Amino acid sequence: MDRRSFLKNTALGGTAAAATSLAAPAYAQGKRTLTMVTSWGRGLAGVFDAAQHAADTINAISDGSLTVEIKAAGELVGAFEVFDAVTSGQADMYHAADYYFISQHPGYAFFTGVPFGMTATEQNNWYYHGTGRQYHDTLGETFGLKSFLCGNTGSQAGGWFRKEINGPEDFNGLKFRMPGLGGKVLGYLGASVQNLPGSEVYQALASGALDGTEWIGPWADEKAGFQEITKFFYTAGFHEPSAGLSLATNLDVFNDLSPTHQSIIEAASGYTNIWSLSQYLNNNGAALERLKAGGVKVLEFPDSVWDAFGEGSEKVYAEFMGDDLFKEIYESYIKSMRESSGWLSVSASTYRSQRDRVMG
Repeated sequence: MDRRSFLKNTALGGTAAAATSLAAPAYAQGKRTLTMVTSWGRGLAGVFDAAQHAADTINAISDGSLTVEIKAAGELVGAFEVFDAVTSGQADMYHAADYYFISQHPGYAFFTGVPFGMTATEQNNWYYHGTGRQYHDTLGETFGLKSFLCGNTGSQAGGWFRKEINGPEDFNGLKFRMPGLGGKVLGYLGASVQNLPGSEVYQALASGALDGTEWIGPWADEKAGFQEITKFFYTAGFHEPSAGLSLATNLDVFNDLSPTHQSIIEAASGYTNIWSLSQYLNNNGAALERLKAGGVKVLEFPDSVWDAFGEGSEKVYAEFMGDDLFKEIYESYIKSMRESSGWLSVSASTYRSQRDRVMG
């Protein structure tokens, strides 16, 4: 789809056009302060940490000539309002999971996570050495944004449930929190899917407004306290085998920055992308053992459920193939995933299984 056509035919065309006509930002004695809005409650484990790390890194590398001030969800705009806040110029940049914005364009899902999609390693391969980054730019140009991957939670868990899931029929009527294309898959299984900001999930689960939820994984979920409500935890999910986070700056603001400041934002985002993934992977193993010790029943979905996830995923992808840009991104993504997987499956995967067998 041609970007001009997309802008003309989308309800957000006016917003994106407005973003491109913002007045150039003013500098004070060579210094600039940027306001970052986030989709995260202040202190929310892992995700807010990534936003804070990016901001702190930008501040440090620029030696104070570029300062990022963070606004947590609700402090300036709501968790899911950050996209519009930045495209309209209400804020300078956001930190979020881009699949929150598939209503703007479904292609944004690929920069967080999609059903049966890439692991974090595979996503980085596509983004930094394939065409992923170019497609992030293409979407950004449409809406007046300059975006970078800026964090990753790694493979996300299947989630927390009030009862065991023995077959696909157990999702029928289930009130479940899952954003992105994965949530649409559960809709095909009959679930009542809800998309809530992370800071609201605990209360919704505790009150019974939700029958279950996915969030991230053992460490972040433990910090959120879901084990206080339910003891059924599924370790592997189909929906986000990698969950990228993004930092997006208003494109006019970004273009008005010096090349040095632009490079600082890019470098800080890339550093945070690695730092964030390592934070989760470093903490998840010990957190899982604590959850088990606390009485959590750790489970895996049966094959019949995985098969239903696969069938639902095919239907969801088919929904969006009429969009030329989505189809183009999907084909690039799948091609890169298969190429990366071809080597990883005979190298790293084999090594890990043999290492575990030999070393115990």
